[in-house]
Amino acid sequence: MDPATHILTGTLLSRCFPKRKASLAMLVFAANAPDLDYITYLWGADVFLRYHRGFTHGIASLVLFSLLAGLLMHAVFKRGFAYFALISSAGYASHILLDLLNRYPVRVFSPFDWSKYSLDLLFVIDPYITGALLLGVILTIRRENRKRLIVAATMIVVSVYLTGRLYLKGLAEDFLRTRLDAYSYNLFPLPNDFLRWWFVTDSAGVYRIGTVDLFTRRVGVYEEFTYSEDEPEVRESKQLRTVKNFLFFSRFPLPEIERRGGEAVVTWRELSYSFLPGDHFIARVRFDRMGRAVQQSIEF
Repeated sequence: MDPATHILTGTLLSRCFPKRKASLAMLVFAANAPDLDYITYLWGADVFLRYHRGFTHGIASLVLFSLLAGLLMHAVFKRGFAYFALISSAGYASHILLDLLNRYPVRVFSPFDWSKYSLDLLFVIDPYITGALLLGVILTIRRENRKRLIVAATMIVVSVYLTGRLYLKGLAEDFLRTRLDAYSYNLFPLPNDFLRWWFVTDSAGVYRIGTVDLFTRRVGVYEEFTYSEDEPEVRESKQLRTVKNFLFFSRFPLPEIERRGGEAVVTWRELSYSFLPGDHFIARVRFDRMGRAVQQSIEF
């Protein structure tokens, strides 16, 4: 999720705990701490794509961060290890849980298991979640004597909203299955939309992408692709760092090749983001006339 949502979550959670010096700052920091992995961007966009939502978004990091936060605050205030370890773990866990709700994969069990997990319920920015959290924070400030009740009510509203989206996603998938025959069906949220979902289906390497609309009861297949590594440049590109990192992130990668005057350009696309206009979440490699990779890039 976006930083504003994480900040509001940490702020709202702070209203649940007894007032102590630095508790608000600790909770807000903990609720954003997993995104410290943005530092990997210094080593290149492909490195960021590989390691974002990796180790820092795992349960092991949650435990480690909580212990370090408790020890640090105990050293500063000479007490409060258990308290600060508890609130920092709550803030850190809230970040992981929120990120699990959208399509960008989270490696929750890293470094022991690097499998990708995603519930695909929310777009990365969801105004309804953010709005509910903001309203909750405002109300807890205006109604100090009922702040815990307001926090609980806000969490219930958010939970009902997520349950509703999960239900609608289930309906959309059931409807899609009646219209398309495929081995696997994968639905993803569209920005600020409840009844339309982006889908990627896979049938033994044949991908279809499009939208399923519960309101109009229609399925629109936009494109159909066949996954192929027959071209030597495609196979060669998979050995390059940029593409390796892209494939580590990607859930539905598709290679395409275009030949231009003896040169070849291999483009790897992530189909779950292909509803976005322009080139997003792609890796591109240009080969010269001799078949040597002379340029690599990532766009997202």
